[in-house]
Amino acid sequence: MDVELFNFELPKERIALRPAEPRGSARMLVVAPFGVTKDRSVGDLAKYLSKGDVLVFNDTRVIPARLFGKRDEVKIEVTLHKQINQFSWAAFAKPAKRLRVGDVIDFGALKADVLGREGPEVLLKFNVEHALIDVIKIVGEMPLPPYIASQRAVDERDLDDYQTVYGVKEGAVAAPTAGLHFHDELLAEISELGVEMEFLTLHVGAGTFLPVKVDDTSDHVMHEEWGEITPDVAEKLNYCRKNGGKIVAVGTTALRLLESAADADGIIHPFSGDTDIFIQPGYKFKGVDALFTNFHLPKSTLFMLVSAFAGLDRMQAAYKHAVDEHYRFYSYGDSSLLFPEK
Repeated sequence: MDVELFNFELPKERIALRPAEPRGSARMLVVAPFGVTKDRSVGDLAKYLSKGDVLVFNDTRVIPARLFGKRDEVKIEVTLHKQINQFSWAAFAKPAKRLRVGDVIDFGALKADVLGREGPEVLLKFNVEHALIDVIKIVGEMPLPPYIASQRAVDERDLDDYQTVYGVKEGAVAAPTAGLHFHDELLAEISELGVEMEFLTLHVGAGTFLPVKVDDTSDHVMHEEWGEITPDVAEKLNYCRKNGGKIVAVGTTALRLLESAADADGIIHPFSGDTDIFIQPGYKFKGVDALFTNFHLPKSTLFMLVSAFAGLDRMQAAYKHAVDEHYRFYSYGDSSLLFPEK
């Protein structure tokens, strides 16, 4: 498909630089079947859920994956995006063209050998004897998306703001931002309805922010991300569907992993490994019945995903409505609840 089909105008002032306070107070645009849109708030989410439904959350936790160092006297900025093994990460470097295989980048309390480079991407091996992520947490900076970091400095507030309240498994370098809206009281309210909550893990990579640089979607190559759905969670999700409940993905990361694990009959299988699933219009969804998600960038793979889920025409209209009604966009912005076209 022509990538330009997924473009839209977004005024800069619609980009949220801080989350709504308190959590759960953001707006929520409901895109219901038959083209109906409703302006609601995240606190209204429970009204669209029923006993027996399951909300599926991504329990990954963000690490401070932006590192600043030097190769000799050249300043190098690195954003980690995928852990390869105990000591090695794939990363995006700036300026990558100043790096060669065999170079050493000094991050102060941490050093890394450059094992490979292709374009802006490098493979780094760190010289640590202890848990690498523990050292990264000391020297790294929270990796806010470029559309926020380019407008203000990262600060102490982001250490909490850019984490979900339920994130426990460290390894993501970008937050599963739909989950940022949830707080303990909202989770308790949903649970009291008889709605179940299950957790999977997808370590979100910085590749999620890479622009689509091709003209046709069929030429775009997705970066791999590691994810896991345990046998116990898969069994509970299948039980939900068998008994008439809805599987509601909280965020596109949860949806992508569920679809990676679902077979043609809609059965969700245990999963552990990498996924590079790319969802665009024409894709037949198998494992998800509704999607709670923030608003995404023009011409991004995530806007392509929501257009596949709810229909391109419906999402173009919904996003125009959101712009006109001053919804706040992107990671710290407002949210939407999407249902597929009937």
